[in-house]
Amino acid sequence: MFDGIYFEFPKISLLIIIFILCAIFCKMKLPSIYFPNTSGFLKSSVSASKTLFFLKWLGIVMMIIALMSPVKDEPYELEPKEGYEIALILDASESMKAEGFDVQNHYLTRFDVVKEIVGEFIKERKNDNIGLVVFGAFSFIASPPTYDADILNKILSQLYIGMAGKYTALNTSLAQGVNLLQMSDSKTKIAILLTDGYSTKEIDKIPLDVAIEMAKKEGVKVYPIGIGMPHEYNRDVLIEIAEKSGGVAFSASNANELKEVYKRIDKLEKSEIRGESFTHVNYYYHFPLFIALISLMLYIYLRNKRGYA
Repeated sequence: MFDGIYFEFPKISLLIIIFILCAIFCKMKLPSIYFPNTSGFLKSSVSASKTLFFLKWLGIVMMIIALMSPVKDEPYELEPKEGYEIALILDASESMKAEGFDVQNHYLTRFDVVKEIVGEFIKERKNDNIGLVVFGAFSFIASPPTYDADILNKILSQLYIGMAGKYTALNTSLAQGVNLLQMSDSKTKIAILLTDGYSTKEIDKIPLDVAIEMAKKEGVKVYPIGIGMPHEYNRDVLIEIAEKSGGVAFSASNANELKEVYKRIDKLEKSEIRGESFTHVNYYYHFPLFIALISLMLYIYLRNKRGYA
């Protein structure tokens, strides 16, 4: 509770020396002419009263501490108003059930591994506005762009295979990713499109060239990633998407390679935008001030109760 607390005016603590000197040398002059017996009675009573002595000095010390102004700095950072806008487009079709993509854990599905790696990528992109698109036979926006990595990862953890259908509508998913970034005014828009299969022509209603033109018109740079064995996805299509949109196509046959792919993308598109940092100062002078007032009030009450002048 008291970690990080400091005093704004520490030199005021020297006042305690004045009070101590005054207590030693500034003796109370009592009206002994009119009340000859009061002086001795008052001196013996006050000196014998440890309670009064404690309350008086507690009040003095707490008052001085209040004047010293104890404070604590609490830094906080505002969300950046500008930065990269990123659409993470994830394949959740039936083929993502395949196991063995992670050599360390053969029982994990491709989708489980992808969610874990993408989650780490999200944590690293602290200054970017990131949204999620999930696709299969159709595509949908799982999360609009947000700076909140915790919320985004929570949504990511709830995604599952087949939630968008069994098949793969690759072109439609790219168009959906572009739509996700359409309203953004950011100078840099990125779509990272991950898939492990061929587009199903009967399902995919949007032609590839139309989806690419949409990306070019909105200034969206696409980084397609094909995972699995080279024959499992259409590498030529991914390369075409990357070249025409200004991105780079990648492939990953296992979890370690996929981690490296996201690291490379992170380096290629490293945002220099930083959130504004501020420091909020919390003042705690009212606590010692309250104790001082209570102590001095009790001191005056008990002193008067005992019949002192």
